[in-house]
Amino acid sequence: MINSYIKMFKDYAVFSGRSTLGDFWWAMLANVIVSIILGIIVRVVPSLRWITAVYGLAIALPSIALCVRRLHDVGKSGWYYLIGFIPIVGGILLLIDFLKPSVPNNQY
Repeated sequence: MINSYIKMFKDYAVFSGRSTLGDFWWAMLANVIVSIILGIIVRVVPSLRWITAVYGLAIALPSIALCVRRLHDVGKSGWYYLIGFIPIVGGILLLIDFLKPSVPNNQY
């Protein structure tokens, strides 16, 4: 899990290539765990609320790049990520694609 999370940050602006199912979900799980820990810290010390904003900004680009690479791994264009902006339906469609197994031979 830690390796996938670190890899996400190392490839923070790499929108080409692929991310495996495991790398994607381990990085997302690590992100959720860090977010929960930061949420607990902010509830205990409200003056540190700015930490969550900084983390949100720091994770935005790496998360988008990881999602694009995951879409490449299932044979979809990275532009397909924009479907997530359609309320409710877009997020469900992306989730379905993020859960699909890798497509070994595709254009990406």
